[in-house]
Parts: sequence; C-alpha cells; structure tokens
Amino acid sequence: MMSDAAVFFLCVCVTTFSGVFSDTDEVKSVSVTEGDSVSLNTDVQVQRGDQILWTFGPQNTRIAEIFKRDQMNYVFVSNDGIFRDRLQMDNQTGSLTIRNIRSEHTGLYKLYVISSRKTLKRFNVTVYAPLPIPVISSHSLNCSSSSSSSSSSSLRSSESRCSLVCSVWNVSDVTLSWYAGISVLSSISVCDLSISLSLPLDVEYQDNNTYSCVINNPVRNQTTHLDITELCHTCEEQSHRSYFILIIISVCLLVFMSAVILIYCCSRTFSRAQQKGKYYQQLTKFAIWHNIIILIHILFI
Repeated sequence: MMSDAAVFFLCVCVTTFSGVFSDTDEVKSVSVTEGDSVSLNTDVQVQRGDQILWTFGPQNTRIAEIFKRDQMNYVFVSNDGIFRDRLQMDNQTGSLTIRNIRSEHTGLYKLYVISSRKTLKRFNVTVYAPLPIPVISSHSLNCSSSSSSSSSSSLRSSESRCSLVCSVWNVSDVTLSWYAGISVLSSISVCDLSISLSLPLDVEYQDNNTYSCVINNPVRNQTTHLDITELCHTCEEQSHRSYFILIIISVCLLVFMSAVILIYCCSRTFSRAQQKGKYYQQLTKFAIWHNIIILIHILFI
C-alpha cells in the first residue's frame, strides 16, 4: 500500500506539470460569504488512471489531490495552515469543498485533470464579510417658525418634511441604497476595507411610498424598511410632544423638590426629638438622684 502511494505521488509530481494542458483561459468567479461552505466542481467522473490536482494561490500550493489506480482511490487533502480541517474532496468526482471559509481563502484555485487529455480549470474565489443590518435614524425635522407671508401649501410642505439617514459600519465591497418601492432613489458604493457609510433621504410625512434601505454585495443583501410614523412627526405632533415632555420634566422637578423639603423637615423633627429625649433623660436622672438624697437625709434624721 505504501509503495503504491509513493509511486502515485511521484507520478503526480512528474506528470502534473509536464506536457500541455487544455486551457480555455476562462476563469470561473465564485462569491461566498465568510463562514459558509463553497464547492468547486470538476464536472468529471474519476476513471481508472485519472489524476486530479488542486492548487491555491500564486505559488500553486498543492492543497488536494486524487489518483485512481485499479479500484483504489488515493486521496490527499491538506491539513496545514489556513486550510486546516476545512477541506473535503469527493473521491468520485474530485470536487473540492471548503468549509467555514474565511477571508484568507480568497484567491485563485487551479484544477488540473490528467486523464486521456490534460485539462486546466481555474476558479477565482472571493470571500465577503457578513453584511450588517442597515440602521435608519431621524436626522432632523424641518419645522418652519417664520411668520412671513407664504403660501399655506408651502408652509405645510416645510412642516411635514423629514430628513433621514441610513447607516452601516465596518463594511467593504458593498453598495448602500435607498429604495422607493422597487425604484432606486440614491446609492453609494465602496471598495475600501472597514469603512462606515451614511446615506441621507428627505421624505414627506404624508408620503405613501414604501421606503427601504438596502445594503448588498455580490452574494446577498440586508434590508431595513422605513416606518415613517415612528421616525417622522409633523411639527404639530412635535410641538405637542415637546409640551408633553415639558410637563413631565416640570412634574418630576416638583416631586423632587417636595421630596427634598420633606426629607429636610423630617430630619429637623428627628433632631429635635433626639434633643428633647436627651433633656428628658437627664431630667429623669436628676430627679432620681434628688429623691435618693432626700431618702438618705430622712433615714439619717
């Protein structure tokens, strides 16, 4: 068994990189999210005498290999470095599966198929970080306080306009977009690593459109839908809300001052009670000693 394996590996090293491989110059792009699994398929069935070799990176590092001789499949899978406990190879097809993939597994994978003809296939694997959920916040509410003459419709428009911001943090290779229904209103893209993005949007309070903020990359997307009634309020509602908050603050201050005064009065009362208690205690002691002295005086007389 060991001699056969030695012959196999020697054969691979000698024959794999000699000769001419059929290469269409086509590179298959594969995108995957970090933490998922990806399978690189050979689209072949391993026959007797076939050899399949997988390499990774610019150094063509051998990471997996299979050779079929008679009825035996000799399989090698790298268990070192960044691929430790992550690679799985199908001994019937030679397809390679990378489990729990990480960003360091991004790169070029080459598949050498040596059978009656020599074939080279290439896979460019890109690993994307998981997408965060976009956060929509209310930036400001444009309320008009001007008393100058203007049309009532313009005033209502100003009073009901709400500025929003959609934000994501620590992202790369993504696009952040505002949608009204299925129509894109605005978008921004970034290719840098670990950057924060913010995208503003102005809406009318009475707007009946369905707004959503979407972040996406070539693998997937995350969507947050806008609830206008929760984040945006008319100036009248804001005024009532401010008035209500003012009342609450005033009540809290009144309760606090009342509590302070009550605690002060109780403290003074307790202090006076203690002082009176000490006075009565001393008076009692004096009366006892006075009575003892009188009793002794009576006895001696």
